[in-house]
Amino acid sequence: MSLHAPGLFITFEGIDGAGKSTHLTTLAERLRRHGREVTVTREPGGTPLAETLRECLLHTPMDALTEALLMFAARRDHLRQVIEPALAAGQVVLCDRFTDATFAYQGHGRGFDLAVLRTLEGWVQTMDGGFRQPDLTLWFDVSPAVAASRLSGARAPDKFESEPRAFFDRVAAGYAQRAAEAPQRFVRIDAHVPMDDVWQQVEAACRQRGWLS
Repeated sequence: MSLHAPGLFITFEGIDGAGKSTHLTTLAERLRRHGREVTVTREPGGTPLAETLRECLLHTPMDALTEALLMFAARRDHLRQVIEPALAAGQVVLCDRFTDATFAYQGHGRGFDLAVLRTLEGWVQTMDGGFRQPDLTLWFDVSPAVAASRLSGARAPDKFESEPRAFFDRVAAGYAQRAAEAPQRFVRIDAHVPMDDVWQQVEAACRQRGWLS
């Protein structure tokens, strides 16, 4: 059973360098101009506990199971403390990454057992008898080569950004698989095109659902 709430839960997904964060900010501004109250958050992170776990995840070496467990621990706190209360209050929650990233990065990138991730997903995202998934996932699809060129020299890379190109090839394939499994939830955004054209795709996805006029 899926949970229903007065608010909207929209997630932004894609490999590092896809450009999703810029458009998340733009969508938040547009929705606020339309009179919606918006919570902008991220994963891993979003709460004091989850932000502490984020620092560990981004900078501390660990095996794939430990990574997955910490990701889902941070997610559970994030859901309980931020996402669910905001949705119950009728807000729009815009989240930079959610569970699809865990399947893409830990599952496909690290090669971790997808069945275990599905079990953790079911445990962690079951809230008061229902299963929480986003209402819409905007997947910013870009080739790893283009993403790497955008990130080059932008900042000191974290543990994930330092991975070789083959890792991001697997991550990109993981996102494609998740999108194929949930076509009603995913909208693929072609992130190779100029920024204004990317935004038009984001805007169109929201217009089609009646969230922007």
